[in-house]
Amino acid sequence: MEKLTNKEEEIMQALWKAESAFVKDLLPYFTNPPLHYNTVSTIIRNLEEKGYVHHRSFGNTHEYFPLISKEEYQNQFVINKLVGDYFDNSYKNLVSYFAQNDKVSADELREILRMIEQNE
Repeated sequence: MEKLTNKEEEIMQALWKAESAFVKDLLPYFTNPPLHYNTVSTIIRNLEEKGYVHHRSFGNTHEYFPLISKEEYQNQFVINKLVGDYFDNSYKNLVSYFAQNDKVSADELREILRMIEQNE
């Protein structure tokens, strides 16, 4: 799978929230700036061609649903790219960055440590 464009990611965010939707049902997710029906329709068809979305037909209309979960996409493109590009492929460096810049508290770090220990 290939990385999505910013607009494609926005459409996927809306579709992940909705779980399945017709194009008209996605329009309220885009208010600033609003997206035109045809724009959303074109982008969602591109997402279908890329293998991210599929549809169920109801006459001439289509109800779209994601084929990849938000977590799968995050793991493949967002988290791994962030850690690789900015933290030398080190999750330790990522956590250290947040701790050193007061983005995470000691209590939150202890909670993260508890979660890690429970998964071992």
